[in-house]
Amino acid sequence: MKIALMDSGIGLLPAAVAIRRLRPDADLVLSCDPDSMPWGPRTPDDVAARALAVARAAAVHSPDALIVACNTASVHALPTLRAELEPGIPVIGTVPAIKPASAGGGPVAIWATPATTGSPYQRGLIRDFADSVAVTEVPCPGLADAVQLADESAIDAAVAAAAALTPSDVRAVVLGCTHYELVVDRIRAAVGDAVVLHESAGAVAAQALRRIGEKPAPDAAPSGRLTVLLNGRESPLPEQALSYLEGILLQAVSPAH
Repeated sequence: MKIALMDSGIGLLPAAVAIRRLRPDADLVLSCDPDSMPWGPRTPDDVAARALAVARAAAVHSPDALIVACNTASVHALPTLRAELEPGIPVIGTVPAIKPASAGGGPVAIWATPATTGSPYQRGLIRDFADSVAVTEVPCPGLADAVQLADESAIDAAVAAAAALTPSDVRAVVLGCTHYELVVDRIRAAVGDAVVLHESAGAVAAQALRRIGEKPAPDAAPSGRLTVLLNGRESPLPEQALSYLEGILLQAVSPAH
């Protein structure tokens, strides 16, 4: 079994680790486009074109499924990716966990990139799944970039700014950008232990297995190989990825390719 994941940068690491935990025997293909990061400020057509290039690079490796481990690409490029790759390669998008967050009762805050905050896409999710609770959309300018660069001081500043915009009575915070899951401990420290943080990686990984008719087998032999594509070229994991536990874990448990 081979699962591909795509993102502009290292935001795909949490979902990759989630797949590795469910199926240690699955080969992983991580396809990124760090040269054009960030995608958030780009036009929808530009995002779709870049996402398609990244997906095509992954498709060359004949994966059984492709996870779009990027909220921005999921918003703007899913129809394009599915039109090109399905039914041969199932494409699984990443949706902010607004539904489970609202099910726990409000108030809820959604941390997302400025491009996603207030977008028709996010407003539609709020209308469909959180109509009965109070929701605050919190833009997090610069946070994804800071995480991508592993810039400690910039991460702390962006997290603090977002926390300051988050109402003190929220019971849950939805992480609406996959990069944010790499700094979940810092976000938790900023908003307090009483706030439930809702991530997407685990649900996306489980959905990918369902789409290809596979079941979790966390006790399987850890034989899955790791292939990393940076702008379509096979490469080692980028140095910034190894600043995070997820990157270290992937490198440590993956046999040499």
